[in-house]
Amino acid sequence: MRGKALRKNVSTGEYLAFLSMKYEVDPDKLFHALISAEENQKSTSGDLSIECRCKTQDKAMFLFLKDSKVVAQFSIRKEFLLERGNPIRSLMKTDMIRRYLAKKNRRSVSLPIRDLRTGMTQVNLKAKVLEIPKPRLVFTRYGQYASVANALIADETGTIQLCLWNDQIDSIAAGDTIQIENARASTFGGQKQLRIGRKGTLSNVEDPYCQLKEAHGP
Repeated sequence: MRGKALRKNVSTGEYLAFLSMKYEVDPDKLFHALISAEENQKSTSGDLSIECRCKTQDKAMFLFLKDSKVVAQFSIRKEFLLERGNPIRSLMKTDMIRRYLAKKNRRSVSLPIRDLRTGMTQVNLKAKVLEIPKPRLVFTRYGQYASVANALIADETGTIQLCLWNDQIDSIAAGDTIQIENARASTFGGQKQLRIGRKGTLSNVEDPYCQLKEAHGP
């Protein structure tokens, strides 16, 4: 799905349903926001800002933004905005939406540590930080010095090293429960470890990992 244009084989309603699902905006609120933007030039719906850029007798051009970044821009026929009920809600179960949800679910599946294998990519998991050793200074292949530390993390199935670089090291502490997204499993020095690349994320999780077993327990 292109960010700024509507695909020719996708109807206006389908694409609006997709935006509603992707940006977690209630379809009824999105539809009313479109009507409001058509009348008042601008409106908001959840995290989306909607601007009516121009109008003709039978259609209007809308610009969709999130955090000032363009999400999409396309025209909507006025007869669509005048439909009774909400034409967006009726399209929330199309093949397009099902494909998007299937892809999203594949990305968001969290793996247990025991199932990680060297070479795996797009690894997501939730774990507890057991310890973070003192960082060491290394000279990278990019000709720069960097701080690195191999933290030990665990879930109820096992432990693994998590390679942390620079600011990542201070972003978490021993005892934290963390969520890792889009990491890569590798082997270094004979031990399996996780690496978080540029597209990966590391964040603290507020809820404690209640079922975590002690690393050296029975």
